[in-house]
Amino acid sequence: MFGLKKDWSLDVLPRYFTFEDYEGGEARWCPGCGDFGVLSAVQRICRDKQLPPEKTVCVSGIGCSSRFPHYMKTYGFHGLHGRALPVACGIKARRPDLTVWVATGDGDCCSIGAGHWIHAIRYNMDMVVMLFDNNIYGLTKMQTSPTTHCGFRTNTHPEGAWIPHLDPTTVTLGFTNVSFVARTVDWNLPHLYATLCKASEHRGTSFVHILQRCPQFTGQVFEKLQQDPALTPLLTHENGIQLDPEVAKVFPNQQEHDPSNHGAAMQVVERDDVIPIGLFFQDQSRPCYDEFMKQGLEMPTEDKMRGLEQAIDHFMI
Repeated sequence: MFGLKKDWSLDVLPRYFTFEDYEGGEARWCPGCGDFGVLSAVQRICRDKQLPPEKTVCVSGIGCSSRFPHYMKTYGFHGLHGRALPVACGIKARRPDLTVWVATGDGDCCSIGAGHWIHAIRYNMDMVVMLFDNNIYGLTKMQTSPTTHCGFRTNTHPEGAWIPHLDPTTVTLGFTNVSFVARTVDWNLPHLYATLCKASEHRGTSFVHILQRCPQFTGQVFEKLQQDPALTPLLTHENGIQLDPEVAKVFPNQQEHDPSNHGAAMQVVERDDVIPIGLFFQDQSRPCYDEFMKQGLEMPTEDKMRGLEQAIDHFMI
């Protein structure tokens, strides 16, 4: 511009995001709900990794945990019951540059959304799937969910649930093209943070099963696990979840487990005397469907229209 000195130009400083840059609306879960810890962990990871809020999106279905996008100051999509995963896959397919977090519950994912759960794991698109498992339908006030244990009394089974519960970790390990499966607990925040951090660094779909307290309806379900850490053996390995030694010593039972060994992961997760936590399986060589989907995204509109017209002409009678 005429008359403008070069030294008057404005230098744009690098952006630095603070914790507050990821805090959305005031979280309105019940006091003592485990969802608060998960929300805080994700916000901290976004801050620590300096993920631009406008390049981050949280997707959910229906349930207490599915209010998650409202409490993140990022892009968000609060979808239909059980439909969080197909929405997240659609977002990742068209916008592979975005960081995608999915918040879903044991009912939302494992019941009405079970079909989408299978195929989302098979597609292995680059996102973090957080399954909040409190063993109950909490938002709709205490109906039996797929993870409710036999004998537990609910509004739909007042005499106690009849059939064996579904374990999300075991089931996910059995899906085709699975690439990352871990389990953590909401009451050990360092392990929760480390697990989600490891998941966020994985190439592909990271499935994290989170044992999450519901003080309103299933407050007693995880009491024994909280009181006796020996009931949650800690999986350890140089390629697993890394914890500070001061945190790790809280767990008296520790088991060395190589997360590259799928067969061993199935054996570990099927134990019924304890509930191991940590990284069960990881394989970053598995194909990711979003890497195929992004082909042609930069194609000019004219070329897309030309290709569409050719396809229509091909099937013209």
